[in-house]
Amino acid sequence: MAKNTIFSFVFILISFEVLAQSTPKYSNEFLSIGVGARGLAMSGSQVAHVSDVTSGYWNPAGLLEVKDQYEFTLMHAEYFAGIAKYDYAAFATPVDSMSHLGISIIRFAIDDIPDTRFLYDANGAINYDKIRFFSAADYAFLLTYARRVSLIKGLKLGANFKIVHRKAGDFANAWGFGLDAGAQLERKNWQFGLMLRDVTGTFNAWTHNTELVIDVYTQTGNEIPENSVEVTLPKAILGVGKYIPVKSKFGILASLDLITTFDGKRNTVVKSDFASIEPAMGLELDYKKTVFLRMGAGNIQEVKDFDESTYKTFQTNFGLGVKIRSITIDYALTDIGDQSESLYSHVFSLKAGLNKK
Repeated sequence: MAKNTIFSFVFILISFEVLAQSTPKYSNEFLSIGVGARGLAMSGSQVAHVSDVTSGYWNPAGLLEVKDQYEFTLMHAEYFAGIAKYDYAAFATPVDSMSHLGISIIRFAIDDIPDTRFLYDANGAINYDKIRFFSAADYAFLLTYARRVSLIKGLKLGANFKIVHRKAGDFANAWGFGLDAGAQLERKNWQFGLMLRDVTGTFNAWTHNTELVIDVYTQTGNEIPENSVEVTLPKAILGVGKYIPVKSKFGILASLDLITTFDGKRNTVVKSDFASIEPAMGLELDYKKTVFLRMGAGNIQEVKDFDESTYKTFQTNFGLGVKIRSITIDYALTDIGDQSESLYSHVFSLKAGLNKK
């Protein structure tokens, strides 16, 4: 059995290396943005300690810490000066004392994109009334199940069944399916977590409606797109966190995630042809578990200047939160001080718990 396990592990590693040479490096990247203003304010370092309805995204094992009979969350964010809209909604509920169930929906889209193929009428004159509009949208649907493991004290396991739908107007669309797996373990004030995204690989099957673009593409010398399959390779995230009480009213939560990708060399702190590792760090200061101050740092990259010299950039985030009974309102401001090349964004999320009387 030990030999078979080692063989299987080596086979998986070799498969990652082979697939990395023939798959897009940033497939389904909209699923790497993150959800919830709390998680985004802490730069995504959530795997070890996440314990609410957003666990369906960060680590499905954390869903077991949901205390309410029903818990909901909503989030809206805008990127690139409001051009791109990012929306998220999730629901979680206990099945019994040992297991929980959750559902999450994510949409990332650019709407009202002008389609100018019919801008000129039959006489060659411009007619703006003929401009049509379409959306380029990415959707993800996550069904989450989490269960406690009695064999090891404090161990929680969870998994996602994931459906991905991507659509570029009537020109192209794709359907994809994949699995995520997660685990959490608590020892005193220390928390440990492991999240395996797309553990089996997520396969997106693209279908192109070439009849709509073949005339324009032929005239402009562009390559006619073909139906294809895009594979999202697995990603492993190892997290650790610790909660430190400060006197009787205050507390500090510190967390660190190590994000490991297997799709070739990325511009991260640790990089190789086989795997790249990116750290994400977060802090949360609370007052009576009702008022929260958060900050985080991540997305560390090396940037080459015009004179061939290089320098480091990183993304810093900041956030606030307040809990009023069963309702929590969170806010995040990303990229404080313009340390990275990305633009900052304001993110708001709302979480509510309901219980039958």
